Amino acid sequence: MVNMKTLIFEIYKHLYAKYGPQGWWPILSVNSINLTKTGSVTRYHPNDYSYPKTRNQCFEICICAILTQNTVYTSVEKSIQNINELMEITPENMLNLDINLLKRAIKPSGYYNQKSEYLKIFSEFFIDCKLTPTRNELLSIKGIGPETADSMLLYGFKIPNFVVDAYTKRILLNLKLINENAKYNDIKELFENSLPKSLEIYQEYHALLVEHGKNYYKKKENYSKCPLLKII
Repeated sequence: MVNMKTLIFEIYKHLYAKYGPQGWWPILSVNSINLTKTGSVTRYHPNDYSYPKTRNQCFEICICAILTQNTVYTSVEKSIQNINELMEITPENMLNLDINLLKRAIKPSGYYNQKSEYLKIFSEFFIDCKLTPTRNELLSIKGIGPETADSMLLYGFKIPNFVVDAYTKRILLNLKLINENAKYNDIKELFENSLPKSLEIYQEYHALLVEHGKNYYKKKENYSKCPLLKII
């Protein structure tokens, strides 16, 4: 019988072979495209793990991680483009931007009253933070939960922290690898204990699970069609 560590890595290899490198996180200044994706396809950078290359690119990824809460990335894309039309995206400019202008800019992402406050608070934190923040430091900031903190660390600060989203749990439940009561940190530990501590693998695996989820886990009736069931 295949053990859990081997199985988790086998799933990764299967998804990578099926979908290829995803090139997360998209960045406005990156002029590239990934046509293998579902949904947003521009500004991704497959096989280039050097991003973010600047402080401002890191900040952009972090604010997008806040904006993507409870919405789809195509909506975040509209919001970040709106912000970019107002100003150069830096933490200093974000902190000084009129709150009503910010609310209008991020309206496509929903919850714009809350998220505008979160963006202001995070901008102040980012300016004051001289070192790479810890997970606990990020979790102490208003509006930042585990998934957002891990996304910031993994894609913005390039620290291997596995990101768990709704698709991840849905997929693992369907494969009977976890039970319904599994918490975020339980699932995170399952992956981190089963994989090499690799930035590239963590980034790709999370992105691949999202892509797979979009293809097979949007509707309950498609769960039984998931090709991963054949390798379990």
